[in-house]
Order: sequence, then C-alpha cells, then structure tokens
Amino acid sequence: MHLAYPAVLAALLFSVGLYGVLARRNAILVLMSVELMLNAVNLNLVAFDVWLRDTLHAGQALTLFTIAIAAAEIGIGLAIVLMVHRNRGTADVDRLRDTAEPRGTEETPSAGEKAEATA
Repeated sequence: MHLAYPAVLAALLFSVGLYGVLARRNAILVLMSVELMLNAVNLNLVAFDVWLRDTLHAGQALTLFTIAIAAAEIGIGLAIVLMVHRNRGTADVDRLRDTAEPRGTEETPSAGEKAEATA
C-alpha cells in the first residue's frame, strides 16, 4: 500500500477537524473536532511507522501515548463544559468570553468602606 492513501485521508480528517474548531460555537463540538484532529495525527504516525518499517515501532508507541492524552483531555474538557453549562446555562463558546461572575452578583461596597478606602 502506498503512503499517499493514509496521508491524504489524514490530511482530510485534519482539515475537517480544523474547520470544526474554527467554525463551531458549541464547546462539545469543538472538543469533538479536536479529537478528530488528534486521530488524523495518529493515522499519520501509524502509517509512517509501517512505511519506515521501524523495528521499535516508535510511531505506534507514540500513538498509544497520544490516545491516552486525548482520553484525559476529553474527560477534563467535558467536565469543564458541563460545569460551565450548569453555571451559565449555555455551552456557546462566543457567549463565554470571560470566566468572571456576572455583573449582577457582585457585592457593592458600602459608604463606610468607600470612605475607608479613600482615606
């Protein structure tokens, strides 16, 4: 099998994942697009490992590490997205510009505290 077939497929997968990261607004879809990009990299690693006939199979070993890191990333990412969705009520990336509390919940200092701060 030629190296061009998996390389082209990996390039297409990576391109679709990159489009998903740049164009999507939902945080879960962005995480899925990142996973798609990581899988494209894994495909390239395995294809080049087979093509080079590496006796140590370094590409496949690196692929296993990448899969483990991707699993940890998606676990932490989904936990963060769920917590933000519970607190804010949306998983829209454009609406989550800052992580500060909404303006309505801030405590306003009393007049005595203002006088002490200026003195």
